[in-house]
Parts: sequence; C-alpha cells; structure tokens
Amino acid sequence: MAKAKKQEVQAWMYDIIRNPVVTEKSTLGSQHGQVTFNVPKTATKPEIKTAVETLFEVKVKGVNTLVAKGKTKRFRGIIGKRNDTKKAIVTLEDGQTIDVGTGV
Repeated sequence: MAKAKKQEVQAWMYDIIRNPVVTEKSTLGSQHGQVTFNVPKTATKPEIKTAVETLFEVKVKGVNTLVAKGKTKRFRGIIGKRNDTKKAIVTLEDGQTIDVGTGV
C-alpha cells in the first residue's frame, strides 16, 4: 500500500483555525477526544478537517459546527448587538490529542 502523501501547510489554513475555545464545557469534551475552535462563518467542514489534520498532524474522525447568534446588549442606554460566531467541534481518532495551550 502506498503511504498517504503529507499535505503542505498553506496560508488559508491559519485563517480557518482562529483560536481554541477554552471554557468549562469545551474542556469536558476533551475526555471524549474533542477540541473546540472558533472558525470563520464561511468555513466548511471539509476545510476545517483539512486544516486541523495538516496544522496539528492528527487524524480527525468528524467535525460538527454551530453558529452562536450574537446577543443584544445595552451600554448606557444604547442598544448594540454582538457579532455571530461559528464554532467547530473536532472529534479526533482514538489516541490522538491536541494541546490547546501551545500555539500553532
């Protein structure tokens, strides 16, 4: 069998994976081999999978995404709205890990 060719890192991959989400809920997912990242709203699941596999050199089992709608907030009586954000919950293969404390 031929070995899979290692894909080279491209600039758009750094734009896809903005930053890891470090919350109580996202750290509970690490028990199940999951890591959560903030991604652009235009990012697709195959793009996210390719970027994570290439940047962190791990095998990805699946990618789930969600769009958190921005809340309406008040500041000194003026109504404003936070931006919508998209999160990607990446499930890794068994035995694979990503240390979110270190940078890419």
